[in-house]
Amino acid sequence: MQTIRLTMAQALLKFLDNQYVELDGKEYKFVKGVMGIFGHGNVTGLGEALEHHRGELTYIQGKNEQGMVHAATAFAKQKNRLQIFACTSSIGPGAMNMVTGAATATVNRIPVLLLPGDIFANRQPDPVLQQIEDPTDYTVTANDAFKPVSKYWDRITRPEQLMTAALNAMRVLTDPAETGAVTLALPQDVQCEAYDYPIEFFDKRVHHIERRPITAAACNRAVEVIRRKKKPVIIAGGGVHYSFATETLQTFAETFNIPVMETQAGKSALPWDHPLNMGGVGVTGTLAANVLAKEADLVIAVGTRLSDFTTASKTAFQNPDLEILSINVSPMDAMKMNAISVVADAKSALETIQEALQNVNYQSAYETTQLQALKAKWNEEVDRLYSMDLKEGLSQTRVLGEINRFIDEEDIIVCAAGGLPGDLHRLWRSKKPKTYHMEYGFSCMGYEVTGAFGVKLAEPEREVYALVGDGSYLMLHSELVTSLQEGRKITVLLFDNHGFQCIHNLQRAHGSDGFGNEFRYRSEETNKLTGDYLPIDFAQHARSMGAKAYTARTVEELREALKKAKQEKVSTLIDIKVLPGTNTDGYESWWRVGVAEVSASEKVTQAYQEMVKQVQRARQM
Repeated sequence: MQTIRLTMAQALLKFLDNQYVELDGKEYKFVKGVMGIFGHGNVTGLGEALEHHRGELTYIQGKNEQGMVHAATAFAKQKNRLQIFACTSSIGPGAMNMVTGAATATVNRIPVLLLPGDIFANRQPDPVLQQIEDPTDYTVTANDAFKPVSKYWDRITRPEQLMTAALNAMRVLTDPAETGAVTLALPQDVQCEAYDYPIEFFDKRVHHIERRPITAAACNRAVEVIRRKKKPVIIAGGGVHYSFATETLQTFAETFNIPVMETQAGKSALPWDHPLNMGGVGVTGTLAANVLAKEADLVIAVGTRLSDFTTASKTAFQNPDLEILSINVSPMDAMKMNAISVVADAKSALETIQEALQNVNYQSAYETTQLQALKAKWNEEVDRLYSMDLKEGLSQTRVLGEINRFIDEEDIIVCAAGGLPGDLHRLWRSKKPKTYHMEYGFSCMGYEVTGAFGVKLAEPEREVYALVGDGSYLMLHSELVTSLQEGRKITVLLFDNHGFQCIHNLQRAHGSDGFGNEFRYRSEETNKLTGDYLPIDFAQHARSMGAKAYTARTVEELREALKKAKQEKVSTLIDIKVLPGTNTDGYESWWRVGVAEVSASEKVTQAYQEMVKQVQRARQM
């Protein structure tokens, strides 16, 4: 057997550089490169290997470990999970910073490979700098924190273990049903240890992503339930995009005249102005979608895990005869809400079910005029909100309207947390698939700027806009610097509304007078944060890092700033001063968050009673 002597770190890179995936006969290089921040846990191991690596892997220097994992996640999401970045960190706090990013990837079913450094496997220098010591179990290190947020976890304590671990990592990363964060903890001594690896370990390996076909029995079950229903609706989830099923979904809906609603991950599956696209559904849904959801006797859930936002905490569907048919590659997701499960690829399943339904001449009972009226009424509401002028200043919905009208239909927006996802899900008008990039599985504050950088890496020829609140921006904006370093221009549209206004609104809607969520000075009179708003110049902050920046307080200033930002060659930030509390809400939806059963506030007590009423309307399964 022919071998080659390499350190474990060198062997890992050589292996990753020769991994490919294949879908529908097309081959993709799977690992684009490595994002990293070096420390004593990885600089002399993986750092040395990356420095002298002669393959095709690109190295990108992160500025914050969580941020670079978000960038890698956004890259893979935009690539429909067909290409990834790995991320490496030192031990201790460097590794711990990646845990939130790991959870974000796993919750969203997005592949990302994490390579945190670990303490010495030989234990001779113990305890080393940044080592966590468990007196009851000395095998525990900081990296054990990755276990609950990883789809596969391993610690490589001998260099030859890499071969088993690497293959298992690829197994999970390339599995549409099981993918998420994969963590390989790499002890700093083992990274540097050499082994005679067999040459075939580094041969080109193609991982075939097979479209799981629907079985005949599952197809019969699906056709049987659909045939019995008069008012079905389709909920399009992220799986529609990952399966490349957007055209298939449109054809299916048109063939049987079934209205389509979108989750945050599924949005842009259909053009916003398609007659059957009713927009977002659930807590942040449109009036058109939520009215239809209440009346529906069947929900055809395609590639969605039916989260509480999609189902309005299980209150969205009120028809007593409702049944749910769930098409998903993941058995766990397919069975949620007591659904009739179809464990299959979205594209192939829809095509097969469509053919069978056409053979029995199925049509829904919707009148075209009814759907047109609902959609027209909602379009009027969006137009109203997009044109809302307030004498006090800029409303959030007016700003979104200006941005939506300005950008090109091929441009991509990125968002994740705060009040913006709700308004975007309801109001944003997407014309092309994959132009709406929302991380709302984990709704992780700080994803926006770093995610936009990851999307720009995936789509270098397209304009990418990060829509972010001031709260999220302050939490994490580190990869704005990396975008400048890499020459990957992104435009950050920062909505400055003086705090965590989304939660401030949620708090007040449940009986509070508002507490701890606005960026105010501490008042000497109340000893609380009830003073004036903090005046923060975010444009100046961005300039200090090398970005271009503008400030907008009026519609005219915003329009001018958008034009100038598009002409800039480097990353640009527009500091948009918006009025707090000018977001959208309601539209026949509800979100269960829990309210204090006992309180000194009468308003809180009333909110609790209202919650009890809503809970009684919710489905139990």
